[in-house]
Amino acid sequence: MPQPKGRRRGVTIIDVAKKAGVSPMSVSRVINGDPGVREETRVIVNATIRELNYTPNLSARSLVTSREIRIGVIYANPSAAFMSGFLAGVFEEASARAAQLILLKGKQGGVPTHAEIEQLIASGIGGVILTPPLGESGAVRQILRDAGLPMAVVGGRVPDTISVGIDDHRAAHDMTRHLIALGHRRIGFIVGNPGQSASAERLAGFTEAARAAGVEFCVAQGDFSYASGLIAGERLLDAPSPPSAIFASNDDMAAAVVSVAHRRHLDVPRDLTVTGIDDSIAATTLWPPLTTIRQPVQELAGEALRLLIDEMRAAQGKAARSVSRVLDHMLVERESTAPPAKE
Repeated sequence: MPQPKGRRRGVTIIDVAKKAGVSPMSVSRVINGDPGVREETRVIVNATIRELNYTPNLSARSLVTSREIRIGVIYANPSAAFMSGFLAGVFEEASARAAQLILLKGKQGGVPTHAEIEQLIASGIGGVILTPPLGESGAVRQILRDAGLPMAVVGGRVPDTISVGIDDHRAAHDMTRHLIALGHRRIGFIVGNPGQSASAERLAGFTEAARAAGVEFCVAQGDFSYASGLIAGERLLDAPSPPSAIFASNDDMAAAVVSVAHRRHLDVPRDLTVTGIDDSIAATTLWPPLTTIRQPVQELAGEALRLLIDEMRAAQGKAARSVSRVLDHMLVERESTAPPAKE
């Protein structure tokens, strides 16, 4: 968008980096006299700074010199429960590490624009945490790679990054086996966001367990939001032979299924068993309390931040490492599950 007359955007560290053909981190290291910078890079960057008449600001200097670590958190997640746990974990760890967090959320929950991400980079951050589904957005990751910034992805497996999550395949397999052990022989499953690897892994774990036991199953598509759970729940219960149990890929969608059941005057769990994944606040505030897989969202966020800070301190110009950390999950049994009613 063109700048209004009389207002001209100042030259940023991003502009210098692009013109010089280096990363913003390299520009910052030159500005701060880092002895590890190659002489060729130093000459090019200094010449570009003079050519563009760039004046370094405090944000640029903070990339290297500030005692307080600055980390960007980019998010666009439809699950309020997930984000509540995530932000609690990342803020707690940031406080313990004396790190400053700069949050960026795309408008209306969408993916932030290229310009918004570049503005975040120019604010002086030294690394970025990406929440699902942004961690698996190739476009977002490419912008950050071009800027030379290390990143941590929560809830996804991505090469050349720090990835922190649970074993989604095993988690879904465990819950499905639990439903089968209760006696359910017709089970519905609601898939999460099709753009996230966790969704595919959970679906694979469910179908593997169901097929191994020889039970009937049906699948409906959701996107991890409560609204999508309402639609998927209606679809599953409208089937000619509706399932006696519905396993949703997260608690928000499971809570929606409970609402659908109540609207149809179905008792949960006598007429319909419902389960989820996350063990979010939704699992314990709805009635009946939800049987679910506990995904330690706060711990995932804290671990991602710890690993990212360690990477930022160790990297200093080196290629980003690929680190994958898997935390334990737990099946939490509450009052939304029971053996199927006798037919």
